[in-house]
Amino acid sequence: MAAEFDLDDIKRRMRGAVNSLKSDLAGLRTGRASTNLLDPITVDAYGAAMPINQVATVSVPEPRLLSVQVWDRSMVASVEKAIRESDLGLNPQTEGQVIRLRIPEMNEQRRKEMVKVAHKYAEEARVAVRHVRRDGLDTLKKLEKDGDISQDDEKRQADQVQKATDEHVSEVDSVVAAKEKEIMQV
Repeated sequence: MAAEFDLDDIKRRMRGAVNSLKSDLAGLRTGRASTNLLDPITVDAYGAAMPINQVATVSVPEPRLLSVQVWDRSMVASVEKAIRESDLGLNPQTEGQVIRLRIPEMNEQRRKEMVKVAHKYAEEARVAVRHVRRDGLDTLKKLEKDGDISQDDEKRQADQVQKATDEHVSEVDSVVAAKEKEIMQV
């Protein structure tokens, strides 16, 4: 038997697409401070590009303020530069080894742009889920063609794959709807 069908593996891969979407959306700015906001930033540290959370502690002392406590004094300038050069539009203010980031109010136009980005992420997640569905259905068709499973089994398992796909696509839709509501709140 060349191919193997595993519904749990298909569901796991679909869940991975949804989790990836959630992590992408966590980095989107909503006008409130969140430690996830700085996750995409990498810092040139010790000759390598490192995530900011490996050279500093990020905390939220106030709803509209991020505090970045850099562990190594020699890295403060690199962390500040990485934040300044990111596309987040933040202006770091350094006090010793602590970098403070005020999160500015978002205007209506910027909120709409963020919603568009959220929808783009959601569409990428839906496409990923559909690719997993296609892989599963292709495996089932091959198994049926090779005579390893009956036509009835292929149909029944294909229905299970479609049901899993529908569940995950609807979860993607609800996750992005919640994020859109969060972004558009004033």
